[in-house]
Amino acid sequence: DSFAMILNESALKVMKFKDPLGKIVKDNGKEFHIVGVIKDFILTNPYEPTKPMLISGAGSEFLQTMLIKFNDNSSTAANLNKAEKIFKTYNTQYPFEYKFVDQEYELKFDNEKRTGKLASIFAFLTIFISCLGLFGLATYMAENRIKEIGVRKVLGASVPGITMLLSKDFLILVFISLVIASPIAWYLMYNWLQDFPYRVNIQWWVFVLAGVLSILIALLTVSYESIKASLANPVKSLRTE
Repeated sequence: DSFAMILNESALKVMKFKDPLGKIVKDNGKEFHIVGVIKDFILTNPYEPTKPMLISGAGSEFLQTMLIKFNDNSSTAANLNKAEKIFKTYNTQYPFEYKFVDQEYELKFDNEKRTGKLASIFAFLTIFISCLGLFGLATYMAENRIKEIGVRKVLGASVPGITMLLSKDFLILVFISLVIASPIAWYLMYNWLQDFPYRVNIQWWVFVLAGVLSILIALLTVSYESIKASLANPVKSLRTE
């Protein structure tokens, strides 16, 4: 319909139409009647709210761009050939050029993807270095308490009990770190998401999952030295006493 027009939700709010279907809109001296309303979608800048948009029919002499949804039953090449024929029917003065929406959206969020990859790499390095430090500290504490462990074993302490005794202090430190880091992480994530008009909500279970993983990583890191110390022969550790 060459004299039909579709509005997005932002345009509908500006025009304040309660029942927009059939209403007349003037554009460049022509009258268009509204035939539908579509949801807002990101067309240009993803960091700005969607602007009011009027989409007119294909009968306009100013037609230079078409938005097309391809038929999944046909190949991409066949769909492009059909689109080119339709485009040249209405506009023979311009060459046919096309872009894919998914590729354009990927370019719009290219900086975020690059930042995400860098953050993942540095997070992995941070966790690795932290585990090395935690492992070294666990080794040092186990060696300093080797005689205490020997006495406890002679008095009947079990391997799980000694392992938990050596790991408890580290787990307390990890828990305190989580209590301090979680509000800071939430604040930074919240501020970063404010740059996007369309954004997800920060879910509480993300911090719970991060906390559980942190405790598991810390537990696995210190468990080796803790179990090794608890399995050691107490006679060797008490021989000098």
